[in-house]
Amino acid sequence: MGNTEGISKATVSRMPAYLRYLKGEAWKGVDYVSSAVIAKDMGLSAVGVRKDLAIVSSLQGKPRLGFQVVQLIADIEKFLGYHRWASAIVMGAGGLGRAILSYEGFENYGINVVAAFDNAPEKIGSIGGKPVYPLERLNEIVARSNVTVGILTVPRSVAQEACNQLVAAGIRSILNFAPVYLHVPDSVTVKYEDLAVSLAGLCGGVDG
Repeated sequence: MGNTEGISKATVSRMPAYLRYLKGEAWKGVDYVSSAVIAKDMGLSAVGVRKDLAIVSSLQGKPRLGFQVVQLIADIEKFLGYHRWASAIVMGAGGLGRAILSYEGFENYGINVVAAFDNAPEKIGSIGGKPVYPLERLNEIVARSNVTVGILTVPRSVAQEACNQLVAAGIRSILNFAPVYLHVPDSVTVKYEDLAVSLAGLCGGVDG
């Protein structure tokens, strides 16, 4: 990610949403988009959107026209670091791992999921055109493909072991879907994603 010093976390967190919006079908072939239109479509404050985009935009918005769509997309991608491609691997080729391996949207954000790994022989092969390797090839593939990110989709009981294998292979950033806290060296960054907790939080806001 680019330099976010002095920029609020709320602003930073909105940038991927702006990017998804601007890459939508509605803006293909369109030259300019105004902050007012973005705000209306996304349910945000026009003033807030204008301030957010002014932080990352390399060109000032034109009166009555707004921001140049193609350039604004490039500016947001640069701010988020999406212009620097990162290679990732998936640990665990179960249901969630298979879904991540098959998902085609990562490339829009500069992420190349190159392969998955599993210790079950029956899962070795290919998913969505991406290879699934046995664990003994982990170090080889990480080094060969310059992998920097590991996506952990294994069961809780083996999550720490799988994490240790990623760290030993040279991975320094881990996205963990297993519902367990991982112990890693200070040089390794872990982001936790618990789908059950997220769903429970969503359901908690809905009247029964």
